[in-house]
Amino acid sequence: MKGPFTDSAAVKGPFTDPKPVWQRRLSLPATGLGQRCRGLGLCGREGSLHGPETGAGPWTGFVIGPSTRLAAVIVVGGEALVDLVPGEPLDSTVDGGLRALLPRLGGGPYNVALAAGRLGVPASFLSRVSTDRFGSALVDRLTASGVDISLLQRGDEPTTLAVVALDERGSAHYTFYVERTADRLVADPGPLPAETTALSLGTLGMVLEPGASAYEAMLRRESARGTLTVLDPNIREALIADPAAYRARFASWLPDVRLLKISDDDAAWLAEGADPITAARGWVESGVDAVVLTRGADGLSVITAAGELAHVASRTVAVVDTIGAGDTVQGALLAWLHQREVTKPAALEAGDWREALAYAAKAASITVSRSGAEPPTAEDMAVTV
Repeated sequence: MKGPFTDSAAVKGPFTDPKPVWQRRLSLPATGLGQRCRGLGLCGREGSLHGPETGAGPWTGFVIGPSTRLAAVIVVGGEALVDLVPGEPLDSTVDGGLRALLPRLGGGPYNVALAAGRLGVPASFLSRVSTDRFGSALVDRLTASGVDISLLQRGDEPTTLAVVALDERGSAHYTFYVERTADRLVADPGPLPAETTALSLGTLGMVLEPGASAYEAMLRRESARGTLTVLDPNIREALIADPAAYRARFASWLPDVRLLKISDDDAAWLAEGADPITAARGWVESGVDAVVLTRGADGLSVITAAGELAHVASRTVAVVDTIGAGDTVQGALLAWLHQREVTKPAALEAGDWREALAYAAKAASITVSRSGAEPPTAEDMAVTV
């Protein structure tokens, strides 16, 4: 398999091996294996060192054994769906000015997994995906992007659909078709593989039952065993029948969330109109290590117990649409943290956060320059100034 997800050197890339990423071993040179943990929560759960930054290709952040390392894994859980995105206007005058709808594969967590996988880190997607034609396309795109699918559940229920309307700024607004669809019927798989270093959740997966309860159980269980837990609520108001109940449930998750990525609009909605920065400070006081606030044209900010540690401006690009922009930010942050073997965001300093946010902003700027959620590859990032 060619592309950014394999290593051109003698070492075989992680995504050409049919085994799940946590069952793949890679022999590495002995040089540097005795280096100390770099702080920032880099040691494994049983005290094994995480290895040098000189590992080949995307193989960084693996637990060192006598002569091999076992892959560290980012698990992303949540919905996979099809966005129906407006295309060219229909010619017929009887169609009421409607546009043709073009299928685009998506879903917030699905896009996060794609973004992480394309950026060259070992990511695995956990969901229930339909066996229909849309579901098959969703799975094919995951594997083409280097994402492990060994945690996927399959079912003959239909794929969730999201009809997209774009406003004059290219911002997306959604109408969802979610009744009896596959992704909301995901079952709790029990403890994730021991090599899981991060669990990312959000969007419809944390709203639609019975799947939401399964993901909530995963969040609490993985938090208890020290996994980096990342959440983007990615609010879809039309699907939240009881806003007060959802806000209370969201608050109950915060002690188990290490990194909260949230848009300023979602922050204002959750805080019932309060200033997003003020809301973020309150969530940090509730137990979150860091809140990354996406602010559209105003860029990205991070708030920790030390205050607003860093802010980066948005990059100036010609925006086609904003579908998947926030998901790309989350995937890029996961990739940046993984590449530096960081499992404790609270330990990062202002300079670290500026670098992380700049990386995420760059990735998102590439996504919004394309139609639909099309996150960049590592190669795209390398050639984009």
